[in-house]
Amino acid sequence: RDKWPLGRGFERFYGFLGGETDQYFPELVRDNSPVPVPRTPEAGYHLTEDITDEAIGYLADLRGSNQERPFFMWFAPGACHAPHQAPQSYIDAYRGHFDQGWDAWREQVFARQVASGLLPDGTQLSERPSWVPEWSTLSDDERRLAGRMMEVYAGFLTHTDAQVGRLLDYVDQLDEADNTIVIVMSDNGASAEGGRGGSFNELYFFNFIPENLAENLARIDELGGPHANNHYPWGWAWAGNTPLKRFKRDTHEGGVADPLIVSWPTGIAAPGRTQRQYVHAIDLMPTLLEVIGIDAPGTIAGVPQTPIEGTSFAATLADPAAADLHTTQYYEMLGSRALYHDGWKAVAFNPPQLANYEGTSSSDVEAVAWELYHVAEDFSECTDLAATHPDKLAELQEIWWREAERFSVLPLNNSPGMYGDGRYKRDAYRYSGHVGPLTESLAPNLKNREWTIEADLALASAAERGASTNGVIAAHGSHAGGWVFFVHERRLHFTYNFVDTERFAVTSEVELPTSDVTVRANFVRTPDGRGGTVELSFGGVPVGEASVRVTTPMTYGTPGFTVGFLSSSPIDKRLHGRSEFDPTVLREVRFELRGTDFIRDTMAPADDDGYRATDSARWRVDLATQ
Repeated sequence: RDKWPLGRGFERFYGFLGGETDQYFPELVRDNSPVPVPRTPEAGYHLTEDITDEAIGYLADLRGSNQERPFFMWFAPGACHAPHQAPQSYIDAYRGHFDQGWDAWREQVFARQVASGLLPDGTQLSERPSWVPEWSTLSDDERRLAGRMMEVYAGFLTHTDAQVGRLLDYVDQLDEADNTIVIVMSDNGASAEGGRGGSFNELYFFNFIPENLAENLARIDELGGPHANNHYPWGWAWAGNTPLKRFKRDTHEGGVADPLIVSWPTGIAAPGRTQRQYVHAIDLMPTLLEVIGIDAPGTIAGVPQTPIEGTSFAATLADPAAADLHTTQYYEMLGSRALYHDGWKAVAFNPPQLANYEGTSSSDVEAVAWELYHVAEDFSECTDLAATHPDKLAELQEIWWREAERFSVLPLNNSPGMYGDGRYKRDAYRYSGHVGPLTESLAPNLKNREWTIEADLALASAAERGASTNGVIAAHGSHAGGWVFFVHERRLHFTYNFVDTERFAVTSEVELPTSDVTVRANFVRTPDGRGGTVELSFGGVPVGEASVRVTTPMTYGTPGFTVGFLSSSPIDKRLHGRSEFDPTVLREVRFELRGTDFIRDTMAPADDDGYRATDSARWRVDLATQ
């Protein structure tokens, strides 16, 4: 936990640690400890509202004890990362707003951008990618679904804006707005991970499962709510990046150019302006240090510190016409590269095979073609000058390799994660007491292999004390997908939730005894490795079995592994809340894993159902778990 926020210098923390989270069932951490969600969705819970309340509470607490002490607050909501989830009233406010489709909406956005002066003069609207369908070619059902998914996203964004407004209103209430620097920024371009048609469950994408229009339509009224895990179609991501090309994960401007808003009433010379100096995310810290008047220490606790890599843009706050100071910046993302230098940008587009919508990907980085743009005059990268300016391209390529070596980018490959992280993997695990949530890298990996789970239950003393004998023995995942081994109404249960599309469940044929007992769930794989049979037993006697037609091949997403309780939404609909098992009854849980993860270790070619992976498959797990 030395890498958690308190280990990085923050005094207090409240929020989530993964790259994304469910807005209604987040895995929350306060300071250094996991904590339960304070209330249910039915009681009005939403993560963005919760962390806003906490942020306001932190400021109130600070000012209650010290009226003068400066503060630094990093406010990091889950919005607007998938899953897109927001209160119904915010979603319904946009009903019908996007019925014109992404083509017309993109044109309207571009016109507003030009009219407002947001874009540099002469900016062109980048062309449509060949794989983004024209809105007019979609069926009525596809348009209805896609329109609703964008309504959900817009409601999500508007809801987030309202919570940021609440926080800033409180700063104003403290009479500190004029001397508070507020920086608002995003982390990447719009995401195409919803696929061509979007999905009610983004785990489809991360597990190579084709989108299902019928399933999406059947769940359309759940989009944005606590029972969905939805992501919009990539046509809306294309429109959301107007006027730029490509998406999150790419090194064209559609992937790496983000909004940056700075407010400082007493410190900005010409507020309300759009400034065009080149600024990178790594420039924020040196900028804040300069305006505050603090020099970064050369050593901390006797440990020499690495040099700050960013460049302060404080001069641009005082002088809108100040020259660019950050003149060179490399980019690398999942194998794609780019180099910005003095108003020029070179780009090599080479994403992992399964993320390359344009059909070309190469493991030979030297064979990848480079593009060249004069972004000082061509902000949206519409005119490739590589053929006409070969010397300039060669100059930027050389700088990229120099910067890549300097900042430890090498070795370069476009199959990130393919070698896995085996530091914490074992074939046997043993747990006592409540444990977790643990990330996938720390959890027993039950995917694509055979396994046994055993648990010792102290039922005799529970009967004497009248203690509950219901609850979760172990679990991994959420309503969007995963598995859970539990006791309910004196019977043993195991449920396998396949991406919230199919649930395979087995229940013991007899009730548990009132004496101490060891219960077991055993999984035997089918010859093709796709599914298998779960067998339940206790006291060494078989008590039930059921077939699991297909199992999750790659990931359950960010929800963690737990022993003794649920940390996210119910994997089985019979469970509610945390479904905690009394730790005096659940004495010990053991896992035995047999064989290898046949998908991750053999990487068989994808078949028609999309349930197997290729050589670059593991990068999807990295993206899903961040």
